[in-house]
Order: sequence, then structure tokens, then C-alpha cells
Amino acid sequence: MPTLASILADHLTGGAQIADTVSACYARLRAHGDEAIFIALRPEAEVVAEAERLQAEGPRGRRLWGVPIAVKDNIDVAGLPTTAACPAFAYSPEQDASAVARLRAQGAIVIGKTNLDQFATGLNGTRSPYGTPRNAMRGDLVPGGSSSGSASAVAAGIVPVALGTDTAGSGRVPAGLQNIVGLKPSVGLVPSAGLVPACRTLDCISVFGLTVEDAWAVLDVMSGLDPADPFSRGLPLGRPGAAPPAIRLGVPRPADRDFAGDPAAKASFEAALERAQRLGAEIVTLDFTPFYETARLLYDGPWVAERWLAIRDLYQREPDAILPVIRQVIAGRPLPDAAAAFAARYRLAELALAAKATLKSVDALMVPTAPRPVTLTEMAADPVGANSMLGRYTNFVNLLDLCALALPATLAHDGTAAGVTLIAPAGHDAALAAFGRAFQAASGLPLGATELPLPPQADWPPSGTPGTIEIAVVGAHLSGMPLNGELTSLGGCFVRATTTTADYHLYALPGGPPMRPGLVRTAERGGEIAVEIWSLPPEGFGRFVAGIPAPLGIGTLALADGTRVKGFLCEQIGTQDARDITGFGGWRAFVAAQSAARASA
Repeated sequence: MPTLASILADHLTGGAQIADTVSACYARLRAHGDEAIFIALRPEAEVVAEAERLQAEGPRGRRLWGVPIAVKDNIDVAGLPTTAACPAFAYSPEQDASAVARLRAQGAIVIGKTNLDQFATGLNGTRSPYGTPRNAMRGDLVPGGSSSGSASAVAAGIVPVALGTDTAGSGRVPAGLQNIVGLKPSVGLVPSAGLVPACRTLDCISVFGLTVEDAWAVLDVMSGLDPADPFSRGLPLGRPGAAPPAIRLGVPRPADRDFAGDPAAKASFEAALERAQRLGAEIVTLDFTPFYETARLLYDGPWVAERWLAIRDLYQREPDAILPVIRQVIAGRPLPDAAAAFAARYRLAELALAAKATLKSVDALMVPTAPRPVTLTEMAADPVGANSMLGRYTNFVNLLDLCALALPATLAHDGTAAGVTLIAPAGHDAALAAFGRAFQAASGLPLGATELPLPPQADWPPSGTPGTIEIAVVGAHLSGMPLNGELTSLGGCFVRATTTTADYHLYALPGGPPMRPGLVRTAERGGEIAVEIWSLPPEGFGRFVAGIPAPLGIGTLALADGTRVKGFLCEQIGTQDARDITGFGGWRAFVAAQSAARASA
């Protein structure tokens, strides 16, 4: 299966007809021979007719013109039943879910609805009366869930992208087990109207893709505030730029890492850490206690009551229509009372505060997507315990209002895939995509189970992107520095590293901590000072500039390449009693020298 990007390019240049692209999807599905991937599949002739209409209309600026997609069967698609993998629950929606409607408006073609763990309750992919989709990498392993069919369809190369959902890891675990990308947006970034809820306050519509670029292209279309959806949020999406030269990744302490006794999974994660370091990441070990305790709240706390609400009417009317393991998880014990619910909310607030403090020391977390793969035999023998193990590194993410990006990490000779997941606070989706894209490129892995190589990556910086403003940063806002998160949280993305012209002086200003730099242009000979160019949307730029304290301000910097850009400058009066550190060539080198001096003292 070509990538979304290559399909779209072929359609726009006339290299392929949309109808031929659609027919190729059906041919690959027939060749793959897995009838459990789709619960509802549109007739090929019907979809080809839609493709021909799109072809006749022309692209009209549609960003997904003729791209075939699959949709998890707990998301409404008009004309197809929504079952949530429970035949007795099925209904026929009159309109598309908001996210699906946005994709179709941009020219995407839905070919069918994919299988899932019933009511999206499970991380393994075997809890469906419609069968178990085959893990495209190894047929004796669980495919991962609950978005099993969507992940298998992408990994097998049937469609380039598919929609899943993610409440406790359903959009990440299947990606990790099948060598593909799983993008879990910030909660509320994509409208959830038209989604059968699992935990309505936590649910996300997610994206599976063969590449980070493909997944991002779908998110870019789906995201945005839906005023009719009470759980939609107007978060800044931003645009992924190039991977910044430095990033701080927080990882669990060795004692906190759980691979369920699998040395190969442990080795895979260690190899992923080494790859991240080669890409400029600083690895910071963290105490993951607040994250793991939060994860336990998801099923031991009142959020199970949200799952109960989704199935209550059916359970009271026809309990045997629900799979026994789903009944056991959702209705197998008394629901928390109101006092217990409030107590859990209070505890979550405390844990969120601790997690926020931990996250301040890093730009993102990196964890294994799942401790290890699980065989179908193991899952059958211990359906609850094995499933719980798969959520070790995923269950806390939505409760703590974080975004995440699951990435392929390694592929063993026996076909076993292992992945890692990047995690950051809500609104940092673009920053994760920027580094995640570089990480996937460095992996050298094929696309899913297709054995096709990752295509060459085109430049992805947003330089010159209409509607954005570029700014040069020189100090603690540099990538990997303590204040860089202020940029990424406002939708900022890295563009390039460069230097000023040679008539600037850099000072370490008095006061602090923290230490602050001051950049001044003078008529005297100075030096070329290292800076980074970041791009911000206008609203983010305004908010960023409003928070800059005197004697710092924003002016126009002259760069060594002859261009000019807005950036940090310091009033001359602010350099009184300051230390001239121009000789270091930049703030990063100065800070590193200070750290080395303290270490040797």
C-alpha cells in the first residue's frame, strides 16, 4: 500500500485514478484473507462509483482527495450501521460523526467499519463476536485493541490510514504490536460527537498510519473546536516542524520499567533510547509513581461508571448480548458511590499536580508502548490479567490530560514488533510529531507488515507558512532548555538553527535563578551568536511576547545568512553588572560550561 502522501500526489498529478486506488484496496483485502478486520464493508462497486464522482469533480483544494480510509465501528458513518462490536446494540446513524464528516469533506473515501473489542473495552483485540483480526506481523499474537481492525487494516497495507479511538491505550497498543504509527491527540482536540462513548470525559478519536506524516495529515483535517460538542476544546494544533536539535525525554527509572519478564522487549526499549540520544535527546530518568498510581484509578476508580452508562440500557434489557468478559469488567462489581467518586477525583487532582511537576523537567516522556507482545493462547488463558498488563504504560495518559504518539521501534527476526510512545501535556501534539517523524526515519523499519521501505522524507519545516510568525530565541527557550515548553504549548515549532551576524554581544544578566541571557547589537566587534528560529501562530506569538519581562524585549535580529527575523534583544541598560559571555558563542555552550565547572568543583 502506498502512503497517504504518495496516493494524494498520484491523484493530483494524474499518476493514478481514484477508482483504481479504491479497487487496489479491495484487492489487497481479498489477498490478505482476514474476514475479521471489517464488521461492515461497503460494496466495491458503490465505492468505485463514489471514486469516479470525486475524479470528475476534481480536487477543488481537498486535502485528502480520493484517499481511502477505514473507520472503527464505534464511530458513526452515515449509511453503515454502528455496532460497537455488539449486534444487539447496532443502530443506523443518520449522519457522520463530526470527525468523519470533516474527512469526507476533504475528499476521503470510507471503505468500511472495522472490528474492535466490544464497546472499546480491552487492549488486546480478541473481545469481539465478529472474530479476532489477525496481527499482520505474526498471526499467533494478539493484534492489540480495542482498535484491532483499524490497526490490522493499516499494518497489512489495505488502507494507508484508519480511525481508531483511545481511552486507555486503544489507539496506541495496536500500533506498537503491529509496527505502525498511532497518534492519540489531546483530549478534545478532535470532536467526539458521533462516537459511542466508553468514558466520555476521556475518549479520543485517534489515527493509525504507516507514517507520522500520514497520521498528522488526518489529524490536521479532523481537529478543531465543534461548538455543538460539549467535550470539544479549542486547543492550538500548531504545525510540526523539523526535529529540534535538543530535546529532554523523561523515561522510567530502571526499577520502574516493566517488560513482563521479556528480555527482548527490554533490549528493544534500550535500543530505542540509544536511537533517541543519537537524534539529540537527553535521557532523564524519572520517578513514575504518580503516573502508575493514576493508571490504577482508571479501572479501580469511578471511571468504570462511565463505561457502565454506555451499556446500561442494553445490559438491563438483554445482558447476555454483552460478552462475559466485558460484563465482568464493567458490571462485575458494585459501582462506586458519589463519595467514592469525589474521593477519586480529589486523588486524581493530587496526582496530576505531582505529574505536572515531574513533566516540568522534560519536554516529553518516552515509554514502551506495551511491556511485551502477548500470544492468543496467553490471552485465552488469562483474559483479564494479560489485558491489564498491556495497559501498563497507557492507562494514565488521558486521565492526566496528555497527548501521545506511538511509534515503531524495533522488529525482531521472528516478526515480533515493539514500539515506543512519546507523551506530552495537552497541546503539544505538533512537538511530538516533529521528533516522532525523525525517530521513525532513523529506525529504518519497513511500513507495517508490507515490507515496503519508509519513503524518503521531504522537508517538513513550516518556514514561510502563511499565517505564522517566526521568532529567534537565544536562551532558556532553546530546544532542550527549561522554558522551551512555553513555545510548544503555544503551537510553536522548530524551523532551523542558525547564528546572528558577528556584531552581537551575549550577556549573562545579573539576578536569578534562573539565569537569563541578554543579546545586544553594538557597533563594536562582537561574535556570531547561536539562535534557533521557531514559528508561532499569531495568537501564540502575541501571548508569548506579552510575557517577556524587562529589560528583555522583541526586536529585529540580523542573521548570518542575510535574513532578518523577530527575536529576543536586551536593553543596553540591562547589561550593567552583567557578564559578557559572547566568547561561548551561545547560551547553550555557556550553560554546559557552567554545569561542567560545578561538577568538577
